[in-house]
Amino acid sequence: MLSGTLGAAATPLTAGGDDVDEAAIAPYVEFLADGGLDGLFVLGTTGEGILLSTDERRRAAEAFAAAAAGRLRLVVHCGAQTTRETATLARHAIEIGADAVAVIPPPYFAPDEDALVAHFVAAARACDPLPFYLYEFAARAGYAVPLGVVERLRDAAPNLAGLKVSDAPWERFQPYLVEGLDVFVGPEALIVRGLAAGAVGAVSGLAAAFPAEVAELVRGPTGERQSDVEALRRTLERFPFHAAAKSVLRRRGVPIAPDVRAPLRRLTATEEVELERALEGRVVLHNTTR
Repeated sequence: MLSGTLGAAATPLTAGGDDVDEAAIAPYVEFLADGGLDGLFVLGTTGEGILLSTDERRRAAEAFAAAAAGRLRLVVHCGAQTTRETATLARHAIEIGADAVAVIPPPYFAPDEDALVAHFVAAARACDPLPFYLYEFAARAGYAVPLGVVERLRDAAPNLAGLKVSDAPWERFQPYLVEGLDVFVGPEALIVRGLAAGAVGAVSGLAAAFPAEVAELVRGPTGERQSDVEALRRTLERFPFHAAAKSVLRRRGVPIAPDVRAPLRRLTATEEVELERALEGRVVLHNTTR
């Protein structure tokens, strides 16, 4: 089963954010692997997955799978607006050799428990026998997955392996530490507490740009490392996060363009300077342009 530190990878884009930059994925995965990660969580929130077309998500997943093969475990996020698209992406994850599938509940509408169970069961069956993970993130889905749904899925979806939980604060996270299911911590601020309470690892958006720092925290969860990771997260969140992460990657030597998918936006020239100043002395940065 999966455990340890999974980087919630960014998705390299080009053409002003209008296309997937497949050529940039291999060097990016090499950077993440060198940072000590145990695996990748691709096409999730940090990966802008919900903004990409089904074909783009397939192409990106294939490129990540090829680059990660033999080096990193691969979890493909397949959550989409419709059950049909979600199941289609989940089946594709098997075809490309992914290690697991994760699915966030459909955003915008708030299905009742019966509808949610049916949705997740369809996705889990589509990727069976791969391990299936619920992706609980109320702030992005627009609602929380009821614990009753989780319990019903344990019987209806035998390949349900666990959850990635990105809810905060602790009072919203803790109820999803369900006995017998593997839980990954999403919020970096909860990693130490979550691991102590039985979580098996973390899926971190910060690790998209700072893999070593987050991997070290998960391997050795100390207060000092927690504070350092939280400070880095706060720094990136002063700016549009996706664009800031890609800016950091470029300045760390990864050949990734600054493009994000609209309605997300790139950093302004002023923000680029402010971000570099905010990180000065914390990481080795390069004046990399592309």
